[in-house]
Amino acid sequence: MTATTPPATGAATTADTGVAPPAVPAPPAVRPVPVARAYRFELVKLVAQWRIRLLVLACWLAPGLFVAAVGQQSTLPTDTLFGRWMHATGWAGPLVVLGFAGSWALPLLTAVVAGDVFAAEDRLGTWRHLLVAVRSPRRIFAAKALASLTVLVLLVAGLAVSGAVGGVLAIGDHPLVGLDGHLLAPGDAALRVLLAWLCALAPTLALAGIGLLGSVALGRSPMGLLLPAVVALAVQLAQMMPLPVAVRMALPGYAFLSWNGLFTGPVQAGPLLIGVAVSLVWAVAATALARLLFLRRDFTGPGHDGSGRRALLLGALPLAGLLAATVGVLAPLTGGTGSGVDQDKVQRAVATAFGHLYRLQSAELNRPDVTEEQLAVGASCDKGSTLVEPEGPGNDWRCTVTWHLPDVAATGTAVYQLDVAPDGRFVADGDGPKEVNGYFLVRTATGDAPNPLWQFDGNVELLPASSKG
Repeated sequence: MTATTPPATGAATTADTGVAPPAVPAPPAVRPVPVARAYRFELVKLVAQWRIRLLVLACWLAPGLFVAAVGQQSTLPTDTLFGRWMHATGWAGPLVVLGFAGSWALPLLTAVVAGDVFAAEDRLGTWRHLLVAVRSPRRIFAAKALASLTVLVLLVAGLAVSGAVGGVLAIGDHPLVGLDGHLLAPGDAALRVLLAWLCALAPTLALAGIGLLGSVALGRSPMGLLLPAVVALAVQLAQMMPLPVAVRMALPGYAFLSWNGLFTGPVQAGPLLIGVAVSLVWAVAATALARLLFLRRDFTGPGHDGSGRRALLLGALPLAGLLAATVGVLAPLTGGTGSGVDQDKVQRAVATAFGHLYRLQSAELNRPDVTEEQLAVGASCDKGSTLVEPEGPGNDWRCTVTWHLPDVAATGTAVYQLDVAPDGRFVADGDGPKEVNGYFLVRTATGDAPNPLWQFDGNVELLPASSKG
């Protein structure tokens, strides 16, 4: 027989007492950390980095100091949009900063912030610790994306506020001359400056989405960090080429240029809305691709450096398809394959700007005021000679402007040389007579300034008349 071990002395069994032993409590359910808490943690991690703190400090101080310093100089950055008006009003300063930021500062800022937010964990090897703490890859991605977005908004706000405050304090709250020559009251100018910076947020978000995608797909590779800046540089170079309007507007950085339309009368809303919408679509698409790659990643490998093939298939190819689809959608709205710059548009833009600036010159020279209707300004423009088709960008445009004054039989005539950029912006340089558009100083409320008809900036809307917003 098999011997059985008797129960320990003093221990009661179920058979003896008829009562079941107390149940062992089950371990508490493991729940993921809320997104809000993970977001705060990621935000603190970003702000704790010395380079992020340095960037925040620079964005909130440098633009104001730059605008104030330039406002005290005798020479101005006339090759920059609104740079020639920095002595006249403080509202030109934040627009000069915006032009520089759209080309260089914002792409670099998105590269540093969004392009490194995931790759930093790969370099430090901390993914396992983060997954154990948060217990949800979806919430980790949301927290990191929101934290980088918050820092970018803080940086953009610093650039805008610093430039505006520095300009207004150093130069003053004076009217701003728009791109068609008409004066914008200080309040109107401030509102349009704010809207221009808000529109610039859209392409910044597009670059941020591309930065997230590069940071996730390329891992510790430095190309993940450089991807937003490389894409922005490629887009900037493309915008300098004579591309069809549909291709130009389908690029994610077009809104960095289309804010110019806010400073014309009426507002050129069509290109602006298209640029903002395209940038937001790129931002959503790139972020969604980054999230897809992140959720499909295997975190068990400590040496993850990204997969080039996966990055190509799930990153570059969908974005290339998005670009092609956007071009197809915009082609019927933008007039097909043309550049958008033609003779009629150039003539209207030059005549409108000249009429407004002629009235400004008359006021500065204490001459009798006349209206645009009385002046009846017209412009006749050609591109080099009659042998060249008068369309497309180039620095060989030549315009003859005519106008009439009340009770004066003779017709006024002035000649301008135009340099029209592929994006529609042009610079008109006076070529006589010198009494009208030559270089001389006029006395204004803010001090001596060059003759407003000597050189001026303008903007040709690239959309056909039927597509204006």
